[in-house]
Amino acid sequence: MKQKLAILVLVAASAALAHARVVVGFGFGGWGPVAPVVAYAPPPPPPAYYAAPAYAPGPGYAWVGGYYYPIGARWAWRSGYWAARPFAGAVWVAPRWSAGRWYAGRWRR
Repeated sequence: MKQKLAILVLVAASAALAHARVVVGFGFGGWGPVAPVVAYAPPPPPPAYYAAPAYAPGPGYAWVGGYYYPIGARWAWRSGYWAARPFAGAVWVAPRWSAGRWYAGRWRR
């Protein structure tokens, strides 16, 4: 009986000590993570050979002109394309570079 009690106490003590941890942490800063600031140089001018096609592939399409968009620290060219308007009367607002900031293109009413 004493052996069983001793084994039970030993198993309980080892299980209790197996998960004992001490964690000490210090934090400095504001109220949350800060987004990294990415500075881009302005994009280069569009290629000289760029021109829009003469006609749309069907009704309800709009021409989205070619533009540069940022990828990491460089600019990549996206050729122009015909896109179906997402809703009636939609107008494409081209992406732009203004006052050191990049604004993505979007559809608006």
